[in-house]
Amino acid sequence: MSLHYVRRGAGEPLVLLHPLGGSIVVWEPVLERLAEERDVIAVDMPGFGDSPALTNGSQPTPPGLASGIAAFLDSLEVAEAHLVGNSLGAWVAIELARSGRARSVTGLSPAGFWSRPLGPRRGLEPRTLARLALPLVPLLSRSARGRGVLLGGAVAHPERVPGEAAGRLVRAYAKAPAFVAANRAMRSELVEKIEDLGVPVTLAWAEFDRLVIRPKRDVPGARMVDLPGCGHIPTWDDPELVARVILEGAGVG
Repeated sequence: MSLHYVRRGAGEPLVLLHPLGGSIVVWEPVLERLAEERDVIAVDMPGFGDSPALTNGSQPTPPGLASGIAAFLDSLEVAEAHLVGNSLGAWVAIELARSGRARSVTGLSPAGFWSRPLGPRRGLEPRTLARLALPLVPLLSRSARGRGVLLGGAVAHPERVPGEAAGRLVRAYAKAPAFVAANRAMRSELVEKIEDLGVPVTLAWAEFDRLVIRPKRDVPGARMVDLPGCGHIPTWDDPELVARVILEGAGVG
């Protein structure tokens, strides 16, 4: 597939996969730090950001998105990579690992580890609010208080997000054509056993995550770590901590 991406650095490849409704903008706070150690590829998944949707009737389920990313990596001649994902991106990374494309997997606030399928969301969908707020995004993104309104459900410290980045994040969330189908698939399934993946797996759980809660028990086959002071999208909350966790998961240090 031809997907939108940025690439920095050199060394072993490290692929970054954003959360549901996200784009490569979520990785900007850590991109240069990671590129000091790895060949970093941050990609908009199919149907998100500036990437086209899956073709031939393929659906943006975690396995479907993983197949699209695999085809994209083939186009770059990347057979295996350290895979890093946030929320839905972590689930997609795990599915890529099942097909032998991973050297390691690191999940930040990983989706799919709930005790049972979530089912349809009750009440007003947050994305509906984001779409209604689009005309106000240029104004709200200018101030720390406004960014709190826009991003408070996903970022613990929205005042740390630059206004321009906040605007891009909200617009990507509101406009992603794959959002509805991917959200439905994500909420109707669970991540299957990961102890047989055959690669190191790190799962990092944010202290102030309003969307994903750390399981009461450790996940077999994974190293469990905490992200204190962080929200569901942790990269702006504590870039140094997040970069360190990613690099440790990818075998640096």
